[in-house]
Amino acid sequence: DQQLSVQMAGQPGGLSEAIARQLSRQMGGPDPTFSVPSTVSLSQVQRTAAARVAPGSAGSEPVGQAPKGRDGFVQHLSGTAEKVSQESGIPASFMLGQAGHETGWGKSEIKNADGSNSFNLFGIKAGKGWTGKVAEITTTEYINGTPRKVVAKFRAYDSYEDSFRDYARLIKESPRYEKAESVAQSGSAMDYASALQKAGYATDPEYARKLSGAINSVQRAQQQRAQA
Repeated sequence: DQQLSVQMAGQPGGLSEAIARQLSRQMGGPDPTFSVPSTVSLSQVQRTAAARVAPGSAGSEPVGQAPKGRDGFVQHLSGTAEKVSQESGIPASFMLGQAGHETGWGKSEIKNADGSNSFNLFGIKAGKGWTGKVAEITTTEYINGTPRKVVAKFRAYDSYEDSFRDYARLIKESPRYEKAESVAQSGSAMDYASALQKAGYATDPEYARKLSGAINSVQRAQQQRAQA
């Protein structure tokens, strides 16, 4: 019996695949053709099926979209932010905080006309010098201190990494944000946010306060994760 069960587990369409299909159905797996190599053990089958459909796993998120909510959003993008931070000198927490503030921690990402993600994490508009893709949406602008809905064109990218890189390039290369770049090295979230507001990054009169709060929130989350 033992030899027969081993042989069945190794045959195409055998025991391992039947177990995998059953596990996938029970756990909400969307793929009815789920299969595994013939040499995979039962424990491996269980781990693989769980990884494919477990709530909160990377595979359960919509394709091309970061998780919603601060912790998932920050965790998903931390690696990319750290990579661009090493290249640009802008602290990862500053970029993650601003991306979180601009997108509502992933809840309000800018979409293309077809509903796909523009990957624009920083609300950077498509000015006259922009030759890349564009996403056009209705947004809120403060005109003479009064919020108004306007239609604006925003830059669109192929990935979140492209968005981080373009943001870092804007801060480092635009004379407009020279002060922000210099204070980024100080580590003060409020100084950085204030420099961005004074340079006209956003029209919201409360932008510096809101942005510094988001950056501080990221820094607290990073400290808690480091201590865990």
